Amino acid sequence: MNQQALSAFIWSVADLLRGDYKQADYGKVILPFTVLRRIDCALEPTKEAVLAEHAAKTAAGINPEPFVLRKAGQTFYNVSKLDMRLLMGDQDNIAANLYGYIQGFSADVRDIFESFEFAAQIDRLAKAKLLYQVTEKFARIDLHPDRVSNHQMGLVFEELIRKFSELSNETAGEHFTPREVIRLMVNLLFVEDDDILSKPGVVRTIYDPAAGTGGMLSIAEEYLSEHNEQARLVMHGQELNPESYAICKADMLIKGQDVSNIVFGNTLSDDGHAGAKFDYMLSNPPFGVEWKKAEKEIRAEHEQKGFNGRFGPGLPRVSDGSLLFLLHLISKMRPAVDGGSRFAIVLNGSPLFTGGAGSGESEIRRYVLENNLLEAIVALPIDMFYNTGIATYVWVLSNRKPDHRKGKVQLIDASSFWQKMRKSLGSKRKEMGDPDIATVTRLFGRFSEAQIATVLDAKGKEIAREIVVEGEKPPAIPQGGKVKLAPLSRILPTETFGYRTITVERPLRDEKGHIVLGTKGKAKGKPQADSSLRDSENVPLGEGVEAYFAREVLPHAPDAWIDHEKTKVGYEIPFNRHFYVFEPPRPLAEIDSDLKQVTGRILEMIGELSA
Repeated sequence: MNQQALSAFIWSVADLLRGDYKQADYGKVILPFTVLRRIDCALEPTKEAVLAEHAAKTAAGINPEPFVLRKAGQTFYNVSKLDMRLLMGDQDNIAANLYGYIQGFSADVRDIFESFEFAAQIDRLAKAKLLYQVTEKFARIDLHPDRVSNHQMGLVFEELIRKFSELSNETAGEHFTPREVIRLMVNLLFVEDDDILSKPGVVRTIYDPAAGTGGMLSIAEEYLSEHNEQARLVMHGQELNPESYAICKADMLIKGQDVSNIVFGNTLSDDGHAGAKFDYMLSNPPFGVEWKKAEKEIRAEHEQKGFNGRFGPGLPRVSDGSLLFLLHLISKMRPAVDGGSRFAIVLNGSPLFTGGAGSGESEIRRYVLENNLLEAIVALPIDMFYNTGIATYVWVLSNRKPDHRKGKVQLIDASSFWQKMRKSLGSKRKEMGDPDIATVTRLFGRFSEAQIATVLDAKGKEIAREIVVEGEKPPAIPQGGKVKLAPLSRILPTETFGYRTITVERPLRDEKGHIVLGTKGKAKGKPQADSSLRDSENVPLGEGVEAYFAREVLPHAPDAWIDHEKTKVGYEIPFNRHFYVFEPPRPLAEIDSDLKQVTGRILEMIGELSA
């Protein structure tokens, strides 16, 4: 049975559920049953040996688990005498027997079914008199690994996950990232490592701290298997939503991964992989979600552990925890001397610029940039995600930057690389095609400045568009036409994003207009500052403070001075400012001509009405 036929067969179970289940709930039945049948088939050849070993070791008073695992030849086992074939022999007791069969699994597998709340679905199906029919349907398909490989099974399971996520698109964005966004992130993650990843037998680790249903981990594995079948990616993750956690863990189980690497819980307050380091990481943490529930643990770690913990550089405002996930991933980077790490994370616009100098957000950006960790930021098209239409960005960070990238950051504006979807899914109306993903990947890999050249004919109509990389000539201009150039890829020094916030003071004056002088301590004999006239200025890091002050402030306020003790260093990434193209207004004569024409038409219409 090929992948499409297998997927269609499993999907046909939905016909049985129609009427008793809402479409959005089909996955609560089909996904756990698919997992159950897969592992049932995988354990079938060793079933008798496992039961005999379990009985012998239990009778001898020895912990049977390690011996049973060895006999099963898997990372899981089942010690119930039942299997799905035997379940079909007792229709009247199907619910009790199925529940008992699930209790016979090893702890990691039971955890999957508990997180699916499968016992509740067994009861619901039994009451609807559907349990035997659904179980029988699954018992008839052969999902043994010899018939359906881990890779094929993984693709089938992913397709089912995607379908169910799209059916319940009102919540899909919470635990499902669009596939094309993940493909782009995976490409950016691996594009510079082809030489390393093509070696036979290479093993690398990957981690997602907000794993959702495991889509990012799965697509990363797909990429690697396409480029090197002998390469192995060991997956790790953590997820807070019980159902998403169950799906992710089940997906890893189906792919032959060690499911103990997928942990349940809140990554920020309870790190399920404490002390672990990874080669690659991917994440799409929730946008703009407050971290008040975990505030106590996070603040305690920040204050007590400092830079020995995850949140040493600073804490963002409680209303948005995105940058906490960024810091968490940085803490998971393998030291550069051990090979280093690279990760990609999706964030909204807020982490680029929110918070002035000295704020938690600015201090986090400062840490990232001054430690030379940020490789690139890619602006995605709007309307790409299921539950939001806001602007989103992919940040790529690495502690093993190649020499030509050190001290620099690449900004890529991919906001125009999209195609309209035939059917919207929630807020998702656009998608990136394969050519779009390939273009962005190529721009990142080449690490050069580039522009989009739009060719216009004599009437101002667009006739062509192409990408011009630094050093290349723009396209030819047709007679009477012109070429409009807009930046697409920018390479900027790290210090471009830094600034000093200086405090500008003006003297306090008495009723006669005389400057008030201090009378005590360090302030004695010095002009006193008037707090009502206090102001601040942001001076770029690349410019001297005194020169800026003399040019921008003193001509307007000759009595002003800088309070150097209050100077703070800040960092922001004003992405759009670096891609702004000034378009001069049209000539006044042209505007006047248009206005006269419009005025003439209005007067003509008024005349017709009065007639």
